[in-house]
Amino acid sequence: MKQKIKVLVVDDSALIRKILTEGLSKDPYIEVVGDASDPYIARDMIIKHRPHVLTLDVEMPRMDGVDFLRRLMPQYPLPVVMVSSLTQRGKEVTLDALEAGAVDFVSKPTSNIVDGLNSMITELTTKIKLASTANVSHFKDRRKESFKHITSKITGSLTETEHKVIAIGASTGGTAAIREVVDSLPVLSPGIVIVQHMPAGFTKIFAERLDQSAKVKVFEAQSGDKIIPGSVLVAPGGYHMTVNRVGDEYRVVCAEGEKINGHCPSVSTLFHSVAKNVGKNALGIMLTGMGRDGADGMLEMRENGAYNIAQDEESSVIFGMPKVAIEKGAVHEVLSLSNISKKIMNYFER
Repeated sequence: MKQKIKVLVVDDSALIRKILTEGLSKDPYIEVVGDASDPYIARDMIIKHRPHVLTLDVEMPRMDGVDFLRRLMPQYPLPVVMVSSLTQRGKEVTLDALEAGAVDFVSKPTSNIVDGLNSMITELTTKIKLASTANVSHFKDRRKESFKHITSKITGSLTETEHKVIAIGASTGGTAAIREVVDSLPVLSPGIVIVQHMPAGFTKIFAERLDQSAKVKVFEAQSGDKIIPGSVLVAPGGYHMTVNRVGDEYRVVCAEGEKINGHCPSVSTLFHSVAKNVGKNALGIMLTGMGRDGADGMLEMRENGAYNIAQDEESSVIFGMPKVAIEKGAVHEVLSLSNISKKIMNYFER
């Protein structure tokens, strides 16, 4: 018997996911291996189920379909059929999606919904079969090896990777240093939390600019945000950020408070919470910065099983925070800025 085409359905509407799943499953040559409500869940399910074709909604919360495609295709080329609306915006985004690597698209019905849905399912079924034969390998670029590197580990132990946390602290010179580290990481890198000494209002702009250049998705953190693979949470200016464990998930809490070591947000506050709630599943990174903020918290992280890295003096703008952390015995390894991201991925492969 011919192998069934494995399909993953991605749409933020539970109703649409149900309709597409039930409709596509009626075809004897298609197997819907799962559905996802957003790109983050979709990314993990792609690694887990290895679908042959992806159906993707154009507009979704936190990351739209086009943005997801632009991040996915250079790393993991996969035939994609977009499910789009017929609005002007929908048409424009669909064209963007095709340029980003989508194979084809179908439109959601705007009238006569019942007949329209049946017609859409028929069209989608046909286009999925065609898409399953498409060659999208030309979308790979030089970044493919880093994605291949990490997925080879994740495939065997997805849960283990999801539960890793990278905690980064920085001050003077830190914005450029953080950008170099974050920009070099593949889309499926472990979840990252960052404290950069910066006042309120600036951290949001910093996060947005990081997001524009990085393969991972970057946000200014809000209380309750999950720490998940492929995402970066930047502590908001004027708020301390801590990491809590809720069941098998890690989430951040952002709260106003007095300055610690002269700063709010404080690296020490973040690192102490990571030591307590993440322990050996954490990787700590101390980047360039003036003062001593974070050293005590990093030492506690080491005592609780985390592995810690400090930026070296030569590549630091100010060798203050890394130096104090080293002197306290909190650091396992001192690396140049250019070698830190390589070490991150090598460490999580072990």
